[in-house]
Amino acid sequence: MIPNSNKDVAVITDQADLVELMTKLSDAPWVAVDTEFLRERNYYAQLCLIQVGTPDLAVCIDPIALSDLTPLRELLTNPAITKVFHAAFQDLEILLQATGEVPSPVFDTQVAAALLGHADQIGYARLVEAMLGVQLEKAHSRSDWSRRPLQPQELEYAADDVRYLAALYPQMRAELEQLGRLQWLAPEFEALADPARYRTEPDDAWRRVKGWKRLKPAQQQVLAPLAAWRERTAMSSDRPRGWIVKDEILLDLARRRPGDMQALQSIRGLPENLAKKHGDTFLGMIAEAKKRPAEPLAELPDRLTPEQEPLVDLLMATLRICAAQADISPGALATRKDLEQMIAGRSDIALLQGWRKQAVGQRLKEVLDGELSLHVSDGALKLD
Repeated sequence: MIPNSNKDVAVITDQADLVELMTKLSDAPWVAVDTEFLRERNYYAQLCLIQVGTPDLAVCIDPIALSDLTPLRELLTNPAITKVFHAAFQDLEILLQATGEVPSPVFDTQVAAALLGHADQIGYARLVEAMLGVQLEKAHSRSDWSRRPLQPQELEYAADDVRYLAALYPQMRAELEQLGRLQWLAPEFEALADPARYRTEPDDAWRRVKGWKRLKPAQQQVLAPLAAWRERTAMSSDRPRGWIVKDEILLDLARRRPGDMQALQSIRGLPENLAKKHGDTFLGMIAEAKKRPAEPLAELPDRLTPEQEPLVDLLMATLRICAAQADISPGALATRKDLEQMIAGRSDIALLQGWRKQAVGQRLKEVLDGELSLHVSDGALKLD
C-alpha cells in the first residue's frame, strides 16, 4: 500500500501499486520528479529508481522490479500536470529512454533559481539550504542504486530529492510571479521537452571530441568518420565512448592520418588489441577521408580584432551591472562567448532574444552603439 505521509518512504515494486499511485497523482496540478541511475560502465544510463513527490507524498518507484512503466509515462506526459525537476536534462534523457517520451510540461528549479538571484547552475543541496534552510545528507551520493535491497538510509536520501523539491517549487513560482518573470521561463522549459535535444546522431559525434577545433580541415575530415564509428560501436555494445577509443587517440589518428598498419600501430596509446581488431577499418576510413576536399567541419567564429577585444571587457562590465540590478546570475544571462559573438555581428544569439534581450541584451547593444556609457561614481561602475 502507498503511505500518505511524507515521513514514510514506500518503494513501488508491484504493478498494481504503481497503477494506484499514478491514479492518486492524476489530479495533482504538479508533481516533483527525480531519478537515480548508473552510467559509469555503460553508454546508456541504467535507470535504477524514480522518485515522485507532492507536499503530502514522497514515493520511490523501482523500474528494475517493474515490467511496465506505461502508467508512469501517462503521468509524465499528462499536459495538465507540471513535472518539477532540478537540473532536468539528464533525468529527461533517461526517462525518454525508459518510457519512449519526454516528460512535459516541465519546470526546472535550477534554471528558475538563476532568475531569483542564485548562482547559475546551482546544485540542489545548495538551493535547498539557501531557500529552505535545510542541510541535506550527502553520504549516499555515490551509492550503487542498482543493488537490491536498497538500505532505508538510501531510500530516505532518494526521497529527500523530491520531498524538498516539492517544497521549493511553490515558493519559487510565487517569487517568479511577483517579479513578473515566470513567463520568461516558458520558452526554455518548452525546449527541454523537445525529443530532438536528446537524440544522438553518430555523424555529429566529432563535436564531442575535445580539441577538434585545433585540427586542420583535412584532419577534421578524418576525425568525423572515426568519431561516428566510435559512437555507433559504443551504442551497439552499450559501453562508454572512452572505453572504445579515447579522445586523444582519435585526435592523433586524425593528425597523423596513418596509411598502413605499421604507421597505425605507432600511434601512442593505441591498444594493440584495438589495432589488430579494427586496424583495417580505421585505415579504410582514413583513406576515404583523404579523398574528400579539405573543408572544415564547421565554420568557426571569426577572431576578434585587437580593437574589438577591449569591447568584450566593456560588455562584461555592463553585463555584471545589469545582472546586479535585476538580481540575476550573470551566467544565466550570457557568457563571454556570447558577448564575443555579439561584437562579431551575430544577431541570432539567445542574448538578443526574449527575456534576455529585455533584461540585458538591449542595453548591451546600446553600449556598443554609443547610446549608453559607463562611468565611475562613488567607487562603482554605473551606466549612463
